[in-house]
Amino acid sequence: MEKKLYTLLVYSENVPGILSQVSAVFTRQQVNIESINASAFSVSGIHKYTITAWSYEEEIKKITKLIERKIDVVKADYYLDSELFIHEIAIYKIATPALMANPEVSRVIRRSGARMLEVNPTYTTVQVAGLTDDVQDLYNKLNAFGCLLQYSRSGRVAVTRSTEEPLAEFLHKNKDI
Repeated sequence: MEKKLYTLLVYSENVPGILSQVSAVFTRQQVNIESINASAFSVSGIHKYTITAWSYEEEIKKITKLIERKIDVVKADYYLDSELFIHEIAIYKIATPALMANPEVSRVIRRSGARMLEVNPTYTTVQVAGLTDDVQDLYNKLNAFGCLLQYSRSGRVAVTRSTEEPLAEFLHKNKDI
């Protein structure tokens, strides 16, 4: 059995400290969080946390159950990449002199589907949006050219491939609660 990258979708009431409580579950289980993205959800008063972690299935099941026990958590589920639509965004700051000196840098940027946000004599900012592998691939290529000055990437944004929204289905089943 090998570790796999799991994505947890956690829905909670919008109360202070809930993110700390959720991350504490991972800490107690000694599982490192790879990325986390928190945002308001389409249901008023609910927030959605998209958390990725490398783990074993039994371990991630346990973590999911522990998170769902938190009073302010409405629902939590875990998924493999094949069960989700996934997107990330990254911004790369590269040295403009290196960009101008090597036409291959510009070709790599164009082939990746990235777009230039700003170009000045010192640096150029480039943005790419896509799958985790696409974001990492562009990083690797730019880093290999030695032109990368800064790099930042978002946490994962994900929705299930299911036709039903997991939280809406849960709320419908439990409307009397």
